[in-house]
Amino acid sequence: MRHLPDFSQAKLLVMGDVMLDRYVWGTVNRISPEAPVPVVRTQETTDVLGGAGNVAANLSSLGCQVQLLGICGTDEPADRLYHLFDEKGVDGHLEVADDRPTITKTRIMSQGQQLFRLDKECDHPIPETAGDRLMEAFEKRLVDADGVILSDYGKGVFGRSGFTEAVIEKCRKAGVPVCVDPKGTDWERYCYATAITPNTAEFEAVAGAGLDRVPSEMSNAAKTLCRKFSLDALLVTRGGKGMCLVTGERPPYFIPSRAREVFDVSGAGDTVIAVFAAGLALRIPFAVAADLANRAAGIVVGQLGTRPVNLDALAADYAYGDPDDGVGRQDKILSRDAAACQVVEWQDRRFKVVFTNGCFDLLHPGHIQLLEQARAQGDCLVVGLNSDASVRRLKGPARPILTERDRSAVLSALACVDAVVIFEQDTPLELIGALKPDILVKGSDYALHEIVGRDVVEAYGGEVRRVQILDGYSTTRIADQLSRRE
Repeated sequence: MRHLPDFSQAKLLVMGDVMLDRYVWGTVNRISPEAPVPVVRTQETTDVLGGAGNVAANLSSLGCQVQLLGICGTDEPADRLYHLFDEKGVDGHLEVADDRPTITKTRIMSQGQQLFRLDKECDHPIPETAGDRLMEAFEKRLVDADGVILSDYGKGVFGRSGFTEAVIEKCRKAGVPVCVDPKGTDWERYCYATAITPNTAEFEAVAGAGLDRVPSEMSNAAKTLCRKFSLDALLVTRGGKGMCLVTGERPPYFIPSRAREVFDVSGAGDTVIAVFAAGLALRIPFAVAADLANRAAGIVVGQLGTRPVNLDALAADYAYGDPDDGVGRQDKILSRDAAACQVVEWQDRRFKVVFTNGCFDLLHPGHIQLLEQARAQGDCLVVGLNSDASVRRLKGPARPILTERDRSAVLSALACVDAVVIFEQDTPLELIGALKPDILVKGSDYALHEIVGRDVVEAYGGEVRRVQILDGYSTTRIADQLSRRE
């Protein structure tokens, strides 16, 4: 089992365009009589850190020590940002610029969908006095940093001529790696950065259109840009295709996407640069840092809204290995901690999570009916699977017929199964308590009082349901029939 680096040892300094991401949640039941637009009845408003603030939030979520520098106005969103800094454990300092509001992006949401967005911002270069104060604050904090991130959203912090170049030069002289999330096509400003992390559109705007379709051409163009701008590395994020890492003259490293499903890409780039730069701050190799960043991105795009990566989910994903290690859908086979994180994400998206369990040795039509009916009770089905040791205790030394690796692979290949979790205990009671599914399902051959976990589920407001099973099917019976034929 692999373990994550100790991110708590990394001290990161982030500078860039700090934003307040505001989500207004509501319901839509009618069209306005004034214009052909939906009427949103608001229910709640939530604020999260955005832009460079989201980069800092991701670092804090990893356990890093984080300092954040940026610009704000004299308004209510600025006050909210400082409240969120405290809440997220970020040492934030914002220089006040009187010529602009605090950048605020307000998203109107209904039933998990973004209807539209309102932006309040100013994108011309920050005033000279504010820039000088920001540089002074940066120099003071650089002496204690293991790594620096420049989060350029084109909103003015890096708009002054020579400002970005001066920041990178100071990092180089201090021997501190500096990673840049770029904006625009003027990459001359980023010369001598340790690494930059453009997405495909940003990369092709500089290197040429259509390169993403031909991996060899993409990597060759990336190498050319590394030489032109004196970069140590270029990490291109390619959406559903994963990432491409180029470092000097070494062969390119193409990393496939690990996202099981994409629900919201907001803030994914912030997560990538946060994890990548944190890895470099700890002096781990570029390729390892890129792999960690790719795993983190695969987690956050499955969440709704701008949210930092969950450290437990990343640790579990890294410890487990790659989704192609074996048959079936290995990405569905989760540790208990990873499954608990996944259940929370599903429930945050208002999905009903169903849980059932069993040995599932020699999968037969009775098993299939149980699983399909269980899945029909909600939106996502988690299957608790007895380990080999657990099956032996319950069924005897001749069982299981198939190993837990084989049984989990078969279950993961079923479309009705969304996750498989192997447990070592004789009953799934502890697992149910950790996952807290909305609905616990067992077959109709169990009386309600016999269902393990019923008390736990009902105590937190969940439901317990029994579904009809097919009579006449039994793994024990099938095994006996096979032995008699021999």
